[in-house]
Amino acid sequence: MTIKGRLAATLIALTLVGCSSGQHSAVLNGEGATSGGIRAEVIHDPTLNNMDAFQVPVPAKWHFRGVLDQGAPCVGLASAVFRATSPDGLSFVEQMPMLGWSWGTGFAAKVPRNNGCLPLKEAMSARDFVKYLTATLNVAYVADYPLPDGMQADAQKALDDAQLPYAARYAAMHQQPPKQTVQLAAAIVSFKNGTFQMKGRLGTSVTCTEIYTPGYRSMLRGVPDQPGWTTDQCRATVLYMAAPENQYDALLKLWDGPEMKIHGSPEWNQAVIDRMNRMAAMRDQQMNAQAAAQRQASAQQFNHDQAVRQQMHEQFLATMQRGTDMSMARAAQVANTNHTIASDWVDYSLDRQTVLDPNTGQLSKVSSSSSYTWIDSSGHTSFQTNDVNADPNGTLQGTWTRQQVVHGDGTR
Repeated sequence: MTIKGRLAATLIALTLVGCSSGQHSAVLNGEGATSGGIRAEVIHDPTLNNMDAFQVPVPAKWHFRGVLDQGAPCVGLASAVFRATSPDGLSFVEQMPMLGWSWGTGFAAKVPRNNGCLPLKEAMSARDFVKYLTATLNVAYVADYPLPDGMQADAQKALDDAQLPYAARYAAMHQQPPKQTVQLAAAIVSFKNGTFQMKGRLGTSVTCTEIYTPGYRSMLRGVPDQPGWTTDQCRATVLYMAAPENQYDALLKLWDGPEMKIHGSPEWNQAVIDRMNRMAAMRDQQMNAQAAAQRQASAQQFNHDQAVRQQMHEQFLATMQRGTDMSMARAAQVANTNHTIASDWVDYSLDRQTVLDPNTGQLSKVSSSSSYTWIDSSGHTSFQTNDVNADPNGTLQGTWTRQQVVHGDGTR
């Protein structure tokens, strides 16, 4: 491909993900929801014949990239991962891949953890998890973001009500039902993007499950009895949005509107449950009658719980869109760590990379298909290549600066 051809392809890619510039977003200036309108972006499931999985409303002039994350073994639940960017590339709203961690006691403590788990070995409140995320993203924790009254209690009640149909079944098997909790929290954060002082909201929903497995008496001489043990697993949904400080209120007003609710497809959700049921049925055929009955009961509850978690996942995204006009409280607390894994995960999921202009400090999101990125002095035009010796200076018009590849949050 010629240099002009590669340049054209790069410009198309940058248009899709949004480029940074000094202009204000037309949407945040009032032209989006009123005159530009809202468009619906659909995220498909490639494992189910590209079936529609989620519908994400986006301001008409914003850029959007999204995929369906099938979930690491530590999560076990598919979720929408997306990033919507304002026309000027400065404001964004993104839903990160679902995060998970697990631990246990007794026998479960000796079992190696699944790949993809966070390095956490205990329960963590949603508020503490938000603080953990601010350190991971290398942003400052400014204050708690107050949630609507009753939101936490309603979420826990919905989870408890979902378990009631299974109480009698566990009692009949003389087993303790799983203990499940859900916590919600959000925080106001701040950071610098080049010369721009940025302000954002970081929200999370943390759902944890603890399963108790009874011990047993050994039937073999010399083999000790096995005491009971617990297995714990937590999953966290994260919604992150940020804008230049003077546009932060407008960003929340735009994205917290009722028309911006993310919808999951009931047909897709049922297809996922049907697939789980088929897989469980195949396993059941290899078991004796008693074990098959126990596995079927567990599989049915697991499938039901997955559906409930999916519904709660969607409800969390919707309820986070309330309470924009609440007062903000508490003094600033600054994060003091440089971990950047979460922001790098988002870049990886969306096939992009973050580059830094060494002259201006401006960050840009570009395609990850090329190793080297050059941007001209206007800051609007870029050139990407995999040839380390390729230099557009003297070949293309203007003065070009080679960009530095940095982490997704802008740190080196």
